[in-house]
Amino acid sequence: MAKDDLKIALRKFFGFDSFKGNQEDIITNVLDGNNTFVIMPTGGGKSMCYQLPALLLEGTAIVVSPLIALMKNQVDSIRSVSNNEAVAHFLNSSLTKGEINKVKQDVQSGITKLLFVAPESLTKVENITFLTSVNVSFFAIDEAHCISEWGHDFRPEYRRLREIFEKIQDVPVIALTATATPKVQYDIQKNLNMLDATVYKSSFNRDNLYYEIRPKKDVEKEIIRYIKSKKNKSGIVYCLSRKKVEEISELLQVNGINALPYHAGLDANTRAKHQDMFLMEETSVIVATIAFGMGIDKPDVRFVVHHDIPKSLESYYQETGRAGRDGGEGECLVFYNYKDIEKLEKFLQGKPVAEQEIGKQLLNEMVSFAETSVCRRKFILHYFGEDFDDANCNEYCDNCKHPKEKTEGKEYVKMFLDAVLELQEMQKGKHYCAYLSGNLTAEIKNYKHDQLENFGIGKEKDEVYWNALIRQVLVFGLVSKDIESYGILKLTEKGREYIQNPTSFTLVKEHDFSSSDDADSIINSGNKAGAHDEVLYSMLVDLRKSISKQKNIPPFVIFQEPSLIDMCFQYPISIDELTNIQGVGNGKAARYGEPFIALISNYVEVNEIERPQDLIVKSLVNKSGLKVQLIQNIDRKLPLEDIGRALGKSYEEVIEEIEAIVSSGTRVNINYYIEDILDSENQDEIYDYFSEAESDDLTAAYHEFDGDYSEEELRLMRIKFMSEMAN
Repeated sequence: MAKDDLKIALRKFFGFDSFKGNQEDIITNVLDGNNTFVIMPTGGGKSMCYQLPALLLEGTAIVVSPLIALMKNQVDSIRSVSNNEAVAHFLNSSLTKGEINKVKQDVQSGITKLLFVAPESLTKVENITFLTSVNVSFFAIDEAHCISEWGHDFRPEYRRLREIFEKIQDVPVIALTATATPKVQYDIQKNLNMLDATVYKSSFNRDNLYYEIRPKKDVEKEIIRYIKSKKNKSGIVYCLSRKKVEEISELLQVNGINALPYHAGLDANTRAKHQDMFLMEETSVIVATIAFGMGIDKPDVRFVVHHDIPKSLESYYQETGRAGRDGGEGECLVFYNYKDIEKLEKFLQGKPVAEQEIGKQLLNEMVSFAETSVCRRKFILHYFGEDFDDANCNEYCDNCKHPKEKTEGKEYVKMFLDAVLELQEMQKGKHYCAYLSGNLTAEIKNYKHDQLENFGIGKEKDEVYWNALIRQVLVFGLVSKDIESYGILKLTEKGREYIQNPTSFTLVKEHDFSSSDDADSIINSGNKAGAHDEVLYSMLVDLRKSISKQKNIPPFVIFQEPSLIDMCFQYPISIDELTNIQGVGNGKAARYGEPFIALISNYVEVNEIERPQDLIVKSLVNKSGLKVQLIQNIDRKLPLEDIGRALGKSYEEVIEEIEAIVSSGTRVNINYYIEDILDSENQDEIYDYFSEAESDDLTAAYHEFDGDYSEEELRLMRIKFMSEMAN
């Protein structure tokens, strides 16, 4: 088809006057009946590469797509450019028998130009038989990286596609992906038997995206603060587990952020509803597992936050690629802690050895990206086989915006390259780190490398230093990782030249993420990172003491120590803000809050304190259905052990939940349970003790009674006392 005719068709169907990038060449190649392989970043216009040819060619194009939600989105998109709804259909497990028959009729009549099929549906004998009876124009494989075990979203059923295609019809194939390293690209082509395909590889550079890695400290608080700074802007927060998705979405909601969860554990209707609400801007933030977003064509996603580190750089690139698809602002923020990598490595245990090895190598790349101090854009593009001058980053990553300390590394780079040559280019980075620093590992002994003359030649530097050097030498192209035996380092031509003629090499000091907090510490821990405001704390303690004397109640009944400490972090200056403090509910805030608010307000004003703009609410348990269930069961006077079994909690956990409820200001009556354990005289004795005690510490109470009462009995009575006195 002539170029002018192609542009007329583009205008007619899609309303565009010109093609993006190399779309025109790709479409021409498909129309000419050639196998085609398209590697194009998210937002680059991959869908057009098979949509337009399908509309122009005789017959029906079969598009293999991995997700039902993705198919629906794409079918809706095609139908919007045609006056006939039958122009596009999907065939998957979500359809009824009647709907399947309608789809097949439309395909057989020649009305349907694109049929989206899940790979699982394509393997069914009845579907193969049906497709052999219709005119297929070509096969398209969307998200083709799913074919490769080295890809970030490997799907075993994708590896059967070639044999299924051959059973149906011998027609051209177009494979498309947004992420493919040279290794993945070769694996895809080989598996599809299309090494003869014309390959179109666009630049992976998304110059409007800003990349940043932060240490995983106070992560929930940081996410809330960050999202609130992006008022009314659309964004996605990715978490690795469904449980974390639910926690974070609820946390955002109670902090006034319009957020919804999305994960495979939700029923299909809820998932579809939440996705549509996001697309229709009825909600601004989706908290999701990686199942969300693949192929979702929302152009104005302004930020993508990763609560957990992704499993691979491919995953990271794919997920961050959902930001700024319209060319506008797109910020990509990851919270990183090496502990998350260790968790992901544990998930690999039990899998086949080859799969474990692949998974570990992909995680190592992710660690390298997170901890590197070189330009993040340069690092990503190098990973995908593309050279990039970091001067063109324009400070669109944290490392270029806030450059780290630099040192001259010529001597050590030469030392490392010599070691690669000496060990015959047969080892991974970890081995060279041990060899150069003189660490006698089991592998070093097995290879007898400790007997070589240069073993430990770089021992003045530790393995952390050598690891950082290797990352930077890799990015600058002096060594490469062998495609077939992933992780083995080989000298490049550039590296061999460097050995002959060493030149100045600037090394950048790496990030240190070793002090990151555990991911779950912020919600439930009273011991928050960093020192609290000691001056304000002492003022609050004095105020609490004076109120306790005035009301003739122990100080801890008013506010417990963790609550006072939290006030010294958050500086609440209204009753509403006070209820966001750990252990402070509405009742307690209303009863005791005013003088504390007045003191803190004055302190903030006099000392010109810059308060955190975003406050995290108390533990989510106080906002969840669990609290309601617990109180309802207590009202029914059920034994605490039975309540625990019903809620899937241990007796200890039930007690902890009740303590949290009571300390936040809600009255709970467990007298019925206590009366089965303690007689009234014993109850009075313990109650009187807590009425006069300086502290609610159980150890002190235990010693006071010389062990006459168990910790459990004292704990239950403390709940009774706090419930009646404080609430």
